Amino acid sequence: MDNDDLDVTKNCEIVVTISDKVDDLRLNVTPHNAQVCVQGSNKLSIYAGLGVGVVTKKGLKITPDFPAINPTPLNAMFDIFKKLSLDYENLDLHCSVSITDGENISKQTANSKVGVVGGLSILGTTGIVKPVSSSAYIDSVRTEIEFAKENEFNPLIFTLGNSAFRVSKESYDEAQIVEVANFVYDSIEIATQKEIKKVIFVCGIGKMTKVYQGFKNTHNRFGTIDFVQLKEDIKNEIGYEVDIESTLTVKGISQELEKIGLVNDLYTMIAKKANEQIKVWFPTSNVEALILEQSEVTGW
Repeated sequence: MDNDDLDVTKNCEIVVTISDKVDDLRLNVTPHNAQVCVQGSNKLSIYAGLGVGVVTKKGLKITPDFPAINPTPLNAMFDIFKKLSLDYENLDLHCSVSITDGENISKQTANSKVGVVGGLSILGTTGIVKPVSSSAYIDSVRTEIEFAKENEFNPLIFTLGNSAFRVSKESYDEAQIVEVANFVYDSIEIATQKEIKKVIFVCGIGKMTKVYQGFKNTHNRFGTIDFVQLKEDIKNEIGYEVDIESTLTVKGISQELEKIGLVNDLYTMIAKKANEQIKVWFPTSNVEALILEQSEVTGW
């Protein structure tokens, strides 16, 4: 079944090769151990083929020096082997899982950041693909959070947008920066569940306005900014009445307030309200929301 997951493996060609000789397989050049399944006198060894990564750092579901194949798909392959080998004895088979052009495609992912080298990861948590789902991206975020925690990075930096990511890299190690896309609520929920000590969430003023107005996902398909509410909040908090009819963008409002020296008051108001909203969602979380435009001027 097809879906709309933000997963780079979508439509990729996956090639599985099985032989009684390991030399017949085309493997990831990174030295690694096989995942081994034993059923009676039969044995199957699964390797990372070309385009499938090898785990080299701790903190992932797979331990270092093994193929980057998550437990669910790995166990599915083991189950198939056990069923098909029931009528055989003394099998000693070697299997490689490859992804065509996987090493190149993996550059679009965070694999290198978390220590998966030479290709993509074979992910999966249930074996079921759900339509209109973004579970693949959220799983990736969860993996990066778990990796950062295991490797004792503190704080974690959640970024939304390329500019926020670029600015964050100037001050923090890339391994502690997690690009959360529009999944603000889901990402903070995972961080809270994992008891992350400190999260700094950075995004532009437009998206941050959505967060303070209660948007759990900031993608446009989930709604647009309530400018009437924004106008009222600016009037109550800053004491200025903006002309929303002539702007209807947060950027335009910030430019209007910049002319009269109130733009930092706007940044402070929106960041404060976003932090208050996050506390409503997750009272025990330790998240500090920062507006990108303000952090670029004042620093962290």
